[in-house]
Amino acid sequence: MSHGKSKIAVIGAGMVGVATAIWLQRAGHQVTLIDREGIAAGTSYGNAGILACSGIIPVTTPGLIFKAPKMLLDPNQPLFLRWSYLLKILPWLVKFLKKANSKDMKHIVSQLHHIMYDSVDQHMALAKGTKAERFIKPYSYVHGFKDKAHYKKDEKYFNILRQHGYELIEMQPDEIADFDPALYGKFGYAIRSTSDGKISDPGAYINALAADFENNGGKILIGEVSDILLENGKAKGVSFEYGKTINADQIVVTSGAWSTKLTKKLGLKIPLETERGYHLEFVNPNIEFKSPVMVTAGKFGMNSMEGRLRCAGIVELGGLDAKPSRAPFELLRRQVHALFPELEYDEVREWMGHRPSTSDSLPVIGAFDNIPNVWAGFGHQHLGLTGGPKTGRWLAQMISGETINENLSAFSPDRF
Repeated sequence: MSHGKSKIAVIGAGMVGVATAIWLQRAGHQVTLIDREGIAAGTSYGNAGILACSGIIPVTTPGLIFKAPKMLLDPNQPLFLRWSYLLKILPWLVKFLKKANSKDMKHIVSQLHHIMYDSVDQHMALAKGTKAERFIKPYSYVHGFKDKAHYKKDEKYFNILRQHGYELIEMQPDEIADFDPALYGKFGYAIRSTSDGKISDPGAYINALAADFENNGGKILIGEVSDILLENGKAKGVSFEYGKTINADQIVVTSGAWSTKLTKKLGLKIPLETERGYHLEFVNPNIEFKSPVMVTAGKFGMNSMEGRLRCAGIVELGGLDAKPSRAPFELLRRQVHALFPELEYDEVREWMGHRPSTSDSLPVIGAFDNIPNVWAGFGHQHLGLTGGPKTGRWLAQMISGETINENLSAFSPDRF
């Protein structure tokens, strides 16, 4: 922990990294933000733009171990696997599926709630006084079902959200249409969560935050960090592109799915994999939604952004190196057009990115015991945009030696 002004290197400039850098800067530290490709170049750009405060139910719900094989064999289900990657991912997958039980799910939900429940307020605090403020909007989040019978299959999970204090409003078809005419005739039943929000352009939002960080004296470097340099059991800096070295008193790894490429070199083993996520973006669409929409039958979100309609979802297990697969794009396209055959647009843009996923569905936040000046902030799966500001604030507080009045042991990098 640092009780004075420190030189700090933050590796990874997505939502978590930018938030961490800003909170550290506001605490008086000298911060360098480094990214292999640029600000919000990965999943922080391509996400659905939904501040899913209520999105705390993990993928590992009870019974997943029996459902997953059937889903993988059905081309109309939102779960894909590159079979050539199966042997490599198998150890992680076994650990992941072991968490698909009621006891572990309850634990995961309670811990994610600590990070996510006040996300809109956390974003507003982060962006206050910057040009990024305009992108944040409190909104409801509509979960649309074919009918009430399909909702009943998931009702137990919505009841868990109610138990955690989320306000959920059940909606019949006429109420859905009154709330948002664009959804007329699309769902037979819906649940509207009132405590969520949206970012109208995630990439522009995070770039605006980074610009403010830089205008206030922060340094941004683009290039690959190849190693973390150690001396007497502590990190002293990072090895940067072209043989450059950057000295630092503290180092924060916020590189998403790429984070373990660095932590493994330090002998730190964290079971992290990538859930490859896909989106289609319809430019200048003739449909605009009042609030974000989750199409529960297809497990994808739809969000109207500035001049675009972004539809994001699908999970593909296939590692960091393989090129995007065509099947997820085609499934998403079929699902969107089946639900909205009237959709018109100028062009479609395709994107694939990497959601960093730990085997226990919880992010890694905090210092490593054996190298106490190296910190972790990654592994948020599909909730990195939502949980980034609070994660960054917690890290800045811990690094600055402040007391956090919450138990963060569930996120410890050494829990594995």
